[in-house]
Amino acid sequence: MIPWLETTTPFPDVSEALTIDAPGLLAAGADLSPQRLLSAYRNGIFPWFSEGQPILWWSTDPRMVLRTENFRISDSMRKTLRRVDRSMQHGGRWQIRFDCAFERVMRACAAPRRDGPGTWISEEIISGYTGLHALGYAHSSEVWLDGKLVGGAYGVCIGRMFYGESMFAHVTDASKIALAYLVAFLRSQGVGMIDCQQETGHLASLGAAPIPRSAFLEHLRAAIRQPEIEQWTPAPPLTDAR
Repeated sequence: MIPWLETTTPFPDVSEALTIDAPGLLAAGADLSPQRLLSAYRNGIFPWFSEGQPILWWSTDPRMVLRTENFRISDSMRKTLRRVDRSMQHGGRWQIRFDCAFERVMRACAAPRRDGPGTWISEEIISGYTGLHALGYAHSSEVWLDGKLVGGAYGVCIGRMFYGESMFAHVTDASKIALAYLVAFLRSQGVGMIDCQQETGHLASLGAAPIPRSAFLEHLRAAIRQPEIEQWTPAPPLTDAR
């Protein structure tokens, strides 16, 4: 059994997360207030649940992470990023922006996909994370083409620790473009690790890899003690990255 959290109940230690049946499941209940979400992320915990379920809190072991120095860019994506960068420099069709349309990015991530249903991002999740955004802890990387939002990614940043949440694309490679600019910026700010939470083949193809939860928590505790990033401005993509 996992504990049920009331709004004032603190999280249990992550060592109490399940190891079988639902590995990583730690607790259920509470709320998605900015204060609760910040407490979760500072302790290596994240919410993940489907519509109609109670709020479920997880701390997986191992933990999927992307070290920013290991971010992989394919040869074809390098060409795309150079083209986007040239367009930005000359006032062309492409623009990369941060934090101009945070809620729109979340809603696009939540929208039904052509190959299946929408994601787990419910109205309750959107409300909680837009609250974090208002406090300066949640951020979006946005790809604009001819003045239209066509791709993006969002996540949470505490100190020098970034927690990736979701991405979307309405044109080919738009989510990868958003991620490339975000990773370049985070790397320039001394962010060494992005929490990816769940292990997938797609994330592995970008350079992410699982590490023990203990190693993840050790990095997290040091990173969240670092100063907050004050200015969020897109950085040129790392077209020389692996």
